[in-house]
Parts: sequence; C-alpha cells; structure tokens
Amino acid sequence: MENFKRVLVVNRMSEYCRDAVQAGISIARKYGSELMVLHIATNPEGTMSMAGGALNAPSAIPDEVKNYASIQERAKDELEQMIGQEIRAGLPIKVIIKEGKPVDEIVQTVKDERIDLMVLLSHEEGRLEHMLFGRDNDAVLRRMPCSILLIKREPESVEW
Repeated sequence: MENFKRVLVVNRMSEYCRDAVQAGISIARKYGSELMVLHIATNPEGTMSMAGGALNAPSAIPDEVKNYASIQERAKDELEQMIGQEIRAGLPIKVIIKEGKPVDEIVQTVKDERIDLMVLLSHEEGRLEHMLFGRDNDAVLRRMPCSILLIKREPESVEW
C-alpha cells in the first residue's frame, strides 16, 4: 500500500460526512499524514431556484431548505468538535472552505495541495443533496490524479 502523506476529506457538511472525516483521521494517524478537510459551501435556495420546475412539489421547498440548514448546522458543530479534539491531541488538520461547483473545487484543491489520497462519501444522502451534488462523485472519480477511498454508509430512512 502507498504511503499517504497528504490526505483530503471532502465534507459536504451533512450528518453522514462524519464517517468520511473519521476515516480520514484514522488514515492520517496510521501514516502520520497531514489531514485536510475540504468544506464545500452550497446554497440550497439558489440551487432550488436554478432548478425551476424540477421538483414536483414547490410548496415543499421551503421546509426542505430549512431542514437542510438545520442538518448542516448540527453537522458543522459535530465536525468542529471532532476536529478540535483531534487537533488538541496533536493531529495536524488544515480546514479548507470553498464555495463554487463541487467538482471543480475538489479537483483544484487536490492539485493545489498535492493530495495523495482523497476520502469521499460514496452516495447521495437524500433528495436535496442529490439536487445539490447530483453525479459529482462520478465526475470527481474520473478526474482525480490521486487515489480515492469511498466511504459507504447507507442513510437511514427520513420521515417526511
């Protein structure tokens, strides 16, 4: 197996990304790697308006956006706790925040930071995440110049 000196975890600020972050932390500890966590900021309201009539139930959009914002806040708090604890324990973690098209930002970050291994979630988390990130995993996989570890975790059912 390769010696991974620079590991990037792509964090979409959802509750499921903590598994990818935890995998990145484990790998960084095992190989003595520098760990970077990339946050990609996405505005669900802007994406919804760009989608126009893509959703069959426009009246559900505001509730879904509120729910998404709430999930993001919880995920952000959890991630900050997890990363803060690891930094205090001596693990070098660099947090990178980007806004833009996820595929372009991920590819550019991998090149800029000379990443050896990227850790990424292997699924879309739900309807809104599918609209925001769509087929980004496939596009990222085809364009990566580094090794990729996909973390699989099936989301639990959501009560609508």
